[in-house]
Amino acid sequence: MAETTPLNPFAAMMTQAKSATEDMTRMFTDMKMPTMPDTSAMMAAYKRNMEVLSEANKIALEGAQTVAKRHMEILQQMMTELSDNLKSLTVTENPQDKAAKQTELLKHAYERAVANTKELSDLIQHANGEALALLNKRFVEAVDEMNALVAKAKG
Repeated sequence: MAETTPLNPFAAMMTQAKSATEDMTRMFTDMKMPTMPDTSAMMAAYKRNMEVLSEANKIALEGAQTVAKRHMEILQQMMTELSDNLKSLTVTENPQDKAAKQTELLKHAYERAVANTKELSDLIQHANGEALALLNKRFVEAVDEMNALVAKAKG
């Protein structure tokens, strides 16, 4: 009887704790907790996600390296052409011929710049498109996998 009297606060606290534990147990027993999906399947899906993300990053990096390499080649080519053009302008003495040559060189340089810009843009677009296609494919697969895991956990 000493357990329930106010003279023994420890006993009263233990009784309250036991009652609260029983109440919580009853509450959780009555609740229908959702079943957890297969964690090994979830981890496998996560691993595939990371592998695809890594592959997409690799493709993007290789694309950036290709663009940088081609850009350097274009710059070297431009420097060579510039040197050749300056030499050809110094040989021409007639002012009309010089003006015509400058106009021709300017037109050629503009056309070359447009073509080079398009080429670099195409390289970037190709690399990004390839990486994005890989990510999109994996995203669809991941959604399907998660739906299957949830359905399996329910049934």
